[in-house]
Amino acid sequence: MDQPKPPYIHPTAIVEANVKIGHGTRIWHFSHVLPHAEIGENCNLGQNVMVGKGVKIGNGCKIQNNVSIYEGVTLEDFVFCGPSMVFTNVRTPRSEFPRNTAADYAETLIKRGASIGANATIVCGITLHECAFVAAGAVVTKDVPAYAMVAGVPAKKIGWMSAYGDIMDFGHGAEFTDTMGHQYVLKDGLVYRLS
Repeated sequence: MDQPKPPYIHPTAIVEANVKIGHGTRIWHFSHVLPHAEIGENCNLGQNVMVGKGVKIGNGCKIQNNVSIYEGVTLEDFVFCGPSMVFTNVRTPRSEFPRNTAADYAETLIKRGASIGANATIVCGITLHECAFVAAGAVVTKDVPAYAMVAGVPAKKIGWMSAYGDIMDFGHGAEFTDTMGHQYVLKDGLVYRLS
C-alpha cells in the first residue's frame, strides 16, 4: 500500500506555528497560512493565497491564485474557489473604528462541493449549501440553496446544477438524472439528491 504523501510547501510560502496541514496538500508561491488554521488532505492552494487565523478547510479543496480566506470562513470538503474571488468577514468595516476581533466577524460557511467563480464576492454571514455554483463576478449577499446556480450583482438564482456539473432542467418534470446516474428531485422550490 502506498504511503500518504506529505504536504508540499513552496519555499516562498509562510506557514505559521500551530497549523494542521493534511497529507497530499500543496501550498504554492507567496502564500501565507496563519496560526491555528486547519487544511485538510489533498488540497491545492495557488499562488498568493492567505488563510486566516483559525480557518478550517476540508479535504480536496482547490483555492486558486489571489484568494484570501479570512477568520470566520469555513470551507467543507471539495470546495472550489476561483482566481481572485473575495470573502469578507466584517459587515460594517471602518478604518477609524476597527472591528478586528473574532467577536466582530460574521461566520461564513461554504458547504461540500460548492464552486465559486473568478472575481466573485461572498458577503460575510451567509451559507453556500451543497454544490451551489456561483458564477464569475457575482456578488452573493444571501444564502444559496443546494445545487442552485447564481449570477449577477446582487446574485440571483438562474438555474440548477448537479454535483457532477450538469445543468439540470426541470421543465419537463420534477426529476433529473445526471451524467453519473445520480438522481435529483425538485420539491417546494429546492433540489434534493436522491441517489
